[in-house]
Amino acid sequence: MLQLLVGTDIPFMKFRRMAYVFSGALLAITLFWFFTKGPKLSVDFTGGTLLQVRTSQPVHADALRKALEGAGLQAEIQQLTGEAADEYLIRFRTEGDPVAQVQDAVAKAMPGTTIELRRNETVGPKVGADLSRKATWAILASLGAILLYVGFRYEFKFALGGVLALFHDVLVTLGALMFTGREVSLTVIAALLTIAGYSINDTIVVFDRIRERSKALRKETHERAMDIAVNETLSRTIITAFTVFLAALALFVWGGDVLRDFSFAMLVGTVFGTYSSVYVASAIALDIWVALDRKQAPAAPTAKSSRS
Repeated sequence: MLQLLVGTDIPFMKFRRMAYVFSGALLAITLFWFFTKGPKLSVDFTGGTLLQVRTSQPVHADALRKALEGAGLQAEIQQLTGEAADEYLIRFRTEGDPVAQVQDAVAKAMPGTTIELRRNETVGPKVGADLSRKATWAILASLGAILLYVGFRYEFKFALGGVLALFHDVLVTLGALMFTGREVSLTVIAALLTIAGYSINDTIVVFDRIRERSKALRKETHERAMDIAVNETLSRTIITAFTVFLAALALFVWGGDVLRDFSFAMLVGTVFGTYSSVYVASAIALDIWVALDRKQAPAAPTAKSSRS
């Protein structure tokens, strides 16, 4: 079996306070952005019509926007990149079939330029609202089910740390999507659920090692026991994360625009899922572990009682 970083003794838990500050800053920025601007939702959730078109010759997005506005059409236009640089996404917030209107508007404003339809999606507002509600419940239900499973399989301190790490990974990935202006679609929701499963898998490996070696680590401090468990699983964690990262990177580069947002979310989630298994899940579990032991420890005798 391939192994990397065998025999390491890195004091991960020594730096957990710095990690708390870093993660707290990321979450604060994400929540501020979420409540002030909000995520960019696709037509899957907002309802409307999405067209992906290709022009017969290079056209600037602003010129295409002016051509549609001249015909009385209000739409959001995004020019694709890479091999599809001559393709555009046109979003209409209303239902209908504006393909003919778009073709006529372009023909009048830019003679000699023709439009080829590549994709046409229409979602009604009621269907979009229903999909949005179901997507929210899907994420919350998955997190709740993971909390129950980890709580049943392990102790409460581990369950709480694991679930907080899941919230951390999902929110940070959502923040990266908002910051880069990417749309939140049904495929992105699938990526967020995949990230949750990947993150808890990494976390459970560390928790399993602590439980397996609980007797051998009983003489060690809680912080030292956690460091030993993380170091012993470090090779497996890095190999798994690197493999998933390469697969997501291949999708991001060669998967086309349809899978680009999904693969971007997977790239961010893989990095922060690996980070959170050490500095969110394990670190929080350690602090709860220490706090519970202090609460259960017998009180030290006072000076008066010792003299008596």
